[in-house]
Amino acid sequence: MKAKHWYIVLLALAAGLGFSGCRPAPTVTPSPAATAALTATVNPNAAGEFVTVADGKFMLAGSPYYFVGANFWQGMNLSVNGPSGDREQLDKELDHLKQLGVTNLRVMASSEGPDTEPHRMAPSLEPAPGKYNQNTLDGLDYLLAQMGKRGMRAVMVLNNFWYWSGGMAQYVSWSDGSAIPYPGDYETFMVFTSRFYYCTECQTWYRNHISTLINRVNPYTNLKYRDDPAIFSWELANEPRRYPQEWISGTTAYIKSLDPNHMITTGSEGTPPGENQDFVATHADPNIDYATIHIWPQNWGWYDPRDPSSYTAAEGRAHQYFATCATEVATLKKPLVLEEFGLARDWEPLHDVYDVGSPTTYRDRFYKAMYDQVYVSMASGGPLGGDNFWAWAGVARPGDPWIGDPPHETAGWYSVYDTDQSTLTIISAHAARVASLR
Repeated sequence: MKAKHWYIVLLALAAGLGFSGCRPAPTVTPSPAATAALTATVNPNAAGEFVTVADGKFMLAGSPYYFVGANFWQGMNLSVNGPSGDREQLDKELDHLKQLGVTNLRVMASSEGPDTEPHRMAPSLEPAPGKYNQNTLDGLDYLLAQMGKRGMRAVMVLNNFWYWSGGMAQYVSWSDGSAIPYPGDYETFMVFTSRFYYCTECQTWYRNHISTLINRVNPYTNLKYRDDPAIFSWELANEPRRYPQEWISGTTAYIKSLDPNHMITTGSEGTPPGENQDFVATHADPNIDYATIHIWPQNWGWYDPRDPSSYTAAEGRAHQYFATCATEVATLKKPLVLEEFGLARDWEPLHDVYDVGSPTTYRDRFYKAMYDQVYVSMASGGPLGGDNFWAWAGVARPGDPWIGDPPHETAGWYSVYDTDQSTLTIISAHAARVASLR
């Protein structure tokens, strides 16, 4: 994930990335008519069934549960009822994803301000510690209600190691007033961000945010988040790195003390190139219900879309990374989710935007390769329980505020558009195969 071509060089060296001063906006209260229209609709999740884990498998209502998902990190902001969002578009995107067979969406349930900082999700959910933008929070409420109506489930990402949502670096900056050392130098940035784990004030604010969400009553469903089966799991952060194991253990125990209904996962990439975090130890904690991995051939320096001959070796390395992680997690008897993977269109842009109409030949090959490996694991009793491609853009296009690429990246880099018919066909075919396993 990048902003310019030189950014790829920095990413390869640093081992890759990965989805105005602000006062809280006025409280947005749904009209009685809007609330009635939502709650009167039959909710496929209304039986109150939560996805759980037993014998290393996801389970729902006593049966094995598998899913095909997407990263839709921007869903909270697209759901805002106001100029920064578009609820009509949100509803159409959810309908299109459901038609494809996508039933799990990984979404940001956190973003930190101030909104004057560069390359940020804005308006943020939390412009200052404990101060919420009520419009953005209402967007999250609406997103969950609409997903519940469609029988879809959300992975709720509670923080971010990377700066495009504020995340851990913003917590550090809030605490001591220091300026965030934006990349460029990714090593300097990662050292700065890692201070989050050892900052007592940061951890207090982070846990307060977790508690706020878990105990929030959604006005569209009248359910506390902790009681809403439209939530699939709580995720500690997007791609946490360089954490002490005590942070995993302490945070997961805290979440379980507030919400025994939902699963917890890490948001881990696994052990990406250049890092040495222990994948097994990360997910061995008893309060971690399932493991996650991400696979980024271009970000990790394996693939260059300007050199198509690099693809075959890159796919082989991706398969090996996947297989190694699947073997390791099987020892934990927990499910595994491939929750981020993607590939660029067939060539790099000459300017700052990828051509919407450019081919997706190698992306399609990569999606099919990863989907085949996921399906084989599922069908053979392996640990794979689901996958989420990165990332859904749908009808959004470069220049729109909420495309599939976060605000620090070149628009269209990994976005899947509603017109990418060959890619959509692969997603739909994979979803049909996975559905046949249930």
